[in-house]
Amino acid sequence: MPASSDELVELLDLESLDVDLFRGRQPDTERQRVFGGQVAAQALIAGIRTTDDDLHVHSLHSYFLRPGDTAVPIIYDVERLRDGRSFSTRRIVARQHGHPIYFMTANFQRLEEGFEHQDAMPAVSGGPDAGIEFATLAAGRGGTSESFAREWAALDVRYLANSDHNLTDDPSRPARAQLWIRVNGRLSDDPAEHLATFTYASDMTLLGATLVGHGVTIGDPRLQPASLDHSIWFHRPFRADEWWLYDQWSPSASGARGLALARVFTEDGTLVATVAQEGLIRMRG
Repeated sequence: MPASSDELVELLDLESLDVDLFRGRQPDTERQRVFGGQVAAQALIAGIRTTDDDLHVHSLHSYFLRPGDTAVPIIYDVERLRDGRSFSTRRIVARQHGHPIYFMTANFQRLEEGFEHQDAMPAVSGGPDAGIEFATLAAGRGGTSESFAREWAALDVRYLANSDHNLTDDPSRPARAQLWIRVNGRLSDDPAEHLATFTYASDMTLLGATLVGHGVTIGDPRLQPASLDHSIWFHRPFRADEWWLYDQWSPSASGARGLALARVFTEDGTLVATVAQEGLIRMRG
């Protein structure tokens, strides 16, 4: 996986093959399948490359169809569904070995003024320094901190609390988790870099929230986890290389699937995005 923010940006910089056709490279990785955040971020960049500069993505909705092969590039085919005066819509298909592995629909809007309100930032037990580094957490759960740190070096992730630890009980939401995350290095001022690297990071921890309270973690060898779909609504501009709170909760787990929702706040309390994901959380027989 990318060893730095520069390598992450390079990974997401697609090669143009033809009109609306792009190729995404693969990183060096020990993973057996492509990380979902990578294909989502590369697909978003493909969509951005086909829109005018004054159009800004405000939402994306996607499905993971097949595991991605880390040994070969991914081809991204963009379809221009609509170009209007205020909004444009793109459908992006990611393919490997002649088959679609991922679909995304992304909607773009020209900036305009309108009504303003937002949720208040929830209470947290501390800032990023109060969180546990993810590599340390992985080691505490029987993983290898060195391997984890090497795979995810482009991101700085601090696990702050969940419903089992350090969060006040809330019977209406029994499965919650809070993390601080940022890209581990300084990005340019290009908004596309921040949107894409955030999209990459947004897939990293959501399924873990669906397991809170069940005595199982995402790395448990008895568990078969996989992202099934992923949606993001971008509310306000922000920098992915500055700390953002990933306030997650899971309203439901059933049928070997878990649904996770999350609000994303900057340190000053601004709500900048909302994320939703359903994933497979099947216990092996």
